[in-house]
Amino acid sequence: MIVSVGIDVVLVDRFAKAMERTPLLVDRLFTADERQTTSGNPRSAESLAARFAAKEAVAKALGAPGGLHWHDCEIVTDPDGRPWLTVSGTVAAVAAERGVSRWHLSLSHDGGIASAMVVAEGGS
Repeated sequence: MIVSVGIDVVLVDRFAKAMERTPLLVDRLFTADERQTTSGNPRSAESLAARFAAKEAVAKALGAPGGLHWHDCEIVTDPDGRPWLTVSGTVAAVAAERGVSRWHLSLSHDGGIASAMVVAEGGS
């Protein structure tokens, strides 16, 4: 059963400029695994912006409660390149309160816009 849906869009250029102005922003928002590709190269601004949009979409799907930690929502990539969402800590606790047991994620970036959609699933 679908519990909720969240969606977010990010202007890639604006996000890239924010990363340039505040170098520690990337460390604050993303885990070490999120910051690099599976081959170990740094992720592009488009890819990071899509991951940020995913974290925002998760927060929206949970009702945007305060106190969520950025690193407690992680977008990981499987060997085939498909993104997956994992939650822990503060995000996992709120998800459990809301009855969310599974997440579905879609990321995209094109034309200077990064977007993400998440579906929170629960029930049996």
